[in-house]
Amino acid sequence: MTPGHDERPGSDADHARATLGKARTENFPVAPAFLPRAWRDGLTAVYGYARLVDDIGDGDLAPGGRDAVLLGLEPAAVDDRLAMLDAFEADLHRVFGAADGAPRHPLLRALRPVVREHGLTPEPFLGLIEANRQDQRVSRYETYGDLLAYCELSANPVGRLVLSLTGTSTPERVRRSDAVCTALQIAEHLQDVAEDLGRDRIYLPGEDMRRFHVTEADLKAPSAGASVRALVAFESERAASLLNEGTPLVGSVHGRLRLLLAGFVGGGRAALRAVTAAGFDVLIGPPKPTKSGLIREVAAVLRTAPRKG
Repeated sequence: MTPGHDERPGSDADHARATLGKARTENFPVAPAFLPRAWRDGLTAVYGYARLVDDIGDGDLAPGGRDAVLLGLEPAAVDDRLAMLDAFEADLHRVFGAADGAPRHPLLRALRPVVREHGLTPEPFLGLIEANRQDQRVSRYETYGDLLAYCELSANPVGRLVLSLTGTSTPERVRRSDAVCTALQIAEHLQDVAEDLGRDRIYLPGEDMRRFHVTEADLKAPSAGASVRALVAFESERAASLLNEGTPLVGSVHGRLRLLLAGFVGGGRAALRAVTAAGFDVLIGPPKPTKSGLIREVAAVLRTAPRKG
């Protein structure tokens, strides 16, 4: 946080910490303590950015309109998601020095030194904003390819930023990272089918729903019937294949970064295992992995990931 800003309860810093606290609910470790301080600070700043833009797109901001005010809007604008995303993008440009003055939102003020230290570019950050704009316009995906194109905006930029922050980005690693991040996004979509439907969004491809004879009415049931379970099992297998495709990324790096990336892959595998353990019934509530299950999956990734270099 920028030195000199108010740290009292209810201050901007306290408001930002509430957003960062959501890291505890993720399927993967965000900035674990075993990493070097500079990496932790960078990953925390990137997570804060990604979490906030998702909260804007989902309408999950804290009540009262404080985020709107921080971005230079009236409090009532907090309910206008596209206006909020536009204001957020304008504040992002301040991070990169393309607009007058310092960033207004505390999470973007925290991002500015990270961007400068690591030479980060705007593109991954803009992709995350565009994904959330798409969420306001598109609520159904006809094909798996359409869903992958969405994940290219909504998930893959995060992995690319991790590689940039740690100075390990190469074309091959980016390709593997994209596979892992897309798999994590699909796993999250499977866990959150009921929640997403409550937002009038369905991330199960329409062509697959027809193939398995699943209707939107079936997704509104209190528990999943055989057709829904078969569809979720099919999409889970796709996500598992993507995780397998991305797993060599773990073996391509060394030291603590290897452990971090194993946490991402293991987190995805643990999430999919939780979906399987629920009998693929994701309608009764989001299946969540246990801590012991996550540890087992991370250990398995570390044992089996092929080493390179």
